[in-house]
Amino acid sequence: MDSNRLFITLSAAFLQDEFLPRIRIALEHLSDEQVWWRPNEASNSIGNLMLHLCGNVTQWIIGGIGKQNVKRDRDREFSERTPLPKAELLDRLAQTVQRAVTVLRSLEPAALGEQRTIQGNEVTVMYALYHVVEHFSMHTGQILLLTKMMTAKDLKLYEFPGGAARPRW
Repeated sequence: MDSNRLFITLSAAFLQDEFLPRIRIALEHLSDEQVWWRPNEASNSIGNLMLHLCGNVTQWIIGGIGKQNVKRDRDREFSERTPLPKAELLDRLAQTVQRAVTVLRSLEPAALGEQRTIQGNEVTVMYALYHVVEHFSMHTGQILLLTKMMTAKDLKLYEFPGGAARPRW
């Protein structure tokens, strides 16, 4: 597998097979109300972060990389205060990630060097994809931290049979 194809494949795997399962596990420990808790008005709830991840992946991968017509209300991702059920949020995020993975699977490796205009910025497809994976990772970490803060529990994301780390998902 050439390095460009490998980069695309690994990026899709991080979104679908690494970060999304961690978010699922975190939400198993929370009530719908806890998903919308925020420590203060300058901070985001897990629900807002999940809406934001949907918006970011939609704009950057589905719209930007995949050249599909998408609409995004970024401000609403953060201002939403209607407590959507965690099952609905997970479903939205899973569907968004699946749509993004579909775009990535059809992406030609040579396209990584192509230019796209996303959020008013001229970026390469590789930059856009790298941005989304990094951004998703950062917010996944925030979701895990907020969950641990609220529950005071180890989420047990990994098992260690024989000393080797194995993901629980």
